[in-house]
Amino acid sequence: MLVSSKLLGTAILTLVVLTATAILVPLHTNATVLSHTMIKGSQVEGQGQVASLNWAGYAVPAKEGTVTSVEGSFIVPHLTCTGQNTYVALWAGLDGYNDSTVEQAGVLGECNHGKAYYYAWYEFYPSPAVFISGFVVKPGDNILVTVSYIGSGEFSVTLKDVTESESYTVTGSVSGALLSSAECILERPEVNGHLSTLASFGTAYYGYDYTNIPDTCYATVGGVTGPFGSFSSVKGIVMVNYNGAVLASPSPLTPDGSSFYVTQG
Repeated sequence: MLVSSKLLGTAILTLVVLTATAILVPLHTNATVLSHTMIKGSQVEGQGQVASLNWAGYAVPAKEGTVTSVEGSFIVPHLTCTGQNTYVALWAGLDGYNDSTVEQAGVLGECNHGKAYYYAWYEFYPSPAVFISGFVVKPGDNILVTVSYIGSGEFSVTLKDVTESESYTVTGSVSGALLSSAECILERPEVNGHLSTLASFGTAYYGYDYTNIPDTCYATVGGVTGPFGSFSSVKGIVMVNYNGAVLASPSPLTPDGSSFYVTQG
């Protein structure tokens, strides 16, 4: 079940809707757009960094069955659009770093015929991603994502636009989820079965130091909750193309281990 709550002054408007099943298809294109597990790329030099064809950001890989929650925050970036159709997805979630499922939510940015569009979504991959109708996001909004393992293969995912005080929560079951990683990620998603061209996003900001949302880019591993940087297994992920050229890369984590930014190129 999908639950929407929007703050209206001191009142709370709650809307209960049947769980959506539509594939995430942006309103301004006929393309099918899906987030994906991490696809490894050519080796990147640097201690604690790995290369990926589709992800940039940070992940905390751990022993199977130990990663039970993640909270992430980011600022929706302003896209610079030309005539080319391009895409970028910002999200936080569990799994996907070294396994075949992802439990996640975030914001998709699409450039279509020179115009930028933004969409809220969630996904229990490998099931199709779901576009959340009526959840309006815009550049500059501060977004909070919380993903928690409930038990018996079931997860709770909450996507909140803190700027607009709007929130959606959904639960879903994922068969074969390993509970083996937590992530705060910028992605070039899969479009019609192929990796898309990355949209021109400039710089994307994650974590408390930029969003002012506390305890974000935090994971719970083995019952211990802390910022990504507090875990020795934390990995920086650099996005590369098939030739190994860098498309997007994360900054070092801030001293508190919770915040970073991703720059293009």
